[in-house]
Amino acid sequence: MKKLILVFLSWTLLASAPPVLEARLTPKRSVLENGMVLLTSEERALPMITLNLLIKAGSRYDPQGREGLANLAARLLTYGTRSRTALQISDEIDFIGAGLSTGCSEDLATVSLTLLKKDLDAGLNLLADVLTASVFPPEEIDRQKKSVIASIRARDEEPGAIAQTKFLEALFPGSPYGRPVEGTEGAVERMERAELVEFHGRFYRPNRAILAVVGDVSHQEITERLAKVFQSWDRGGAVEEPVPSASPGPANSIRIQKNLTQANIIIGHEGVPRSHPDYYAIQVMDYILGGGGFSSRLMDSVRNERGLAYSVYSMFDAGKYVGTFQVTMQTKNESADEAIRIAIEEIRRIREQRVGEEELQAAKDYLIGSFPLRFDTNRRLAGFFAQVE
Repeated sequence: MKKLILVFLSWTLLASAPPVLEARLTPKRSVLENGMVLLTSEERALPMITLNLLIKAGSRYDPQGREGLANLAARLLTYGTRSRTALQISDEIDFIGAGLSTGCSEDLATVSLTLLKKDLDAGLNLLADVLTASVFPPEEIDRQKKSVIASIRARDEEPGAIAQTKFLEALFPGSPYGRPVEGTEGAVERMERAELVEFHGRFYRPNRAILAVVGDVSHQEITERLAKVFQSWDRGGAVEEPVPSASPGPANSIRIQKNLTQANIIIGHEGVPRSHPDYYAIQVMDYILGGGGFSSRLMDSVRNERGLAYSVYSMFDAGKYVGTFQVTMQTKNESADEAIRIAIEEIRRIREQRVGEEELQAAKDYLIGSFPLRFDTNRRLAGFFAQVE
């Protein structure tokens, strides 16, 4: 694994979204009395509503030695409250035919709810309950800890996941962005209920939350209903919010010896945050280099011309504060050095040589044409609003 620093030409992607799409991508915004940011977009085609809540309670808030705490807390939200058991929550969701899920990333915890318009009140009451009244029953903690540990063990046996973990550790040493969101087996095993309760009480507060609502409901109507169901959810006290430090480690090459016939290779370096002014230019560049599937340069050079790998691609993953760039491929052990050499040559070529107009235009056309597909469901649209905010 080798960390690279790239300097590349950038291009500006100039495209206006169609009027209908532009209207869909412009949500109404307000801030509730408790500090929660609300974003809404009316979609009346179907009597469905999607709510996507993001809250600043991701793994970067894990205490030292308790890596995985944020992830475990998010998983346990739907496994028991002061008024409902895990089974009752599951039964209520099934009864109204809704979908309720939770998740966790480095920066954020997420809670998503999709339901019919007629079941909005029931769904909101349930959403408020899991957000504000989770009790983290000991038996559910034990069950979820076992599930997470099993996932960690499976991850640590999968070659691609091993390579990804080592890549991030080397890229962001000592940073939350260099650690798996799930944590480590030892840290998860040591977690206590009191730590989960304290984490939830400190970070799960409305003034740390963004709620995006898309579907068959007006901004005024959902605002009134939210004010009612969340009236007892109090603002949290001030929490220190240092901008995460993610200084990349030095250039390095890491080889992990495993009894495998195939090498899993990642070549990469620090990327950019989503707010970077060249974000869209970088997407165009990445499509040409390796993000464009069978039409990309890496696919042509590594697979089509030389048959060195079945799969090869590049990716810029832009987060709120930091990002990564990586080229990922799998090849036979005896072909690894050559595949690495060819991939680095393609990175160098796009850095040093101007891209032809035809190739550039083809990339722009694809990205512009596929742009509306990113928002073809209420769930995707709600997720987009919350992430952009």
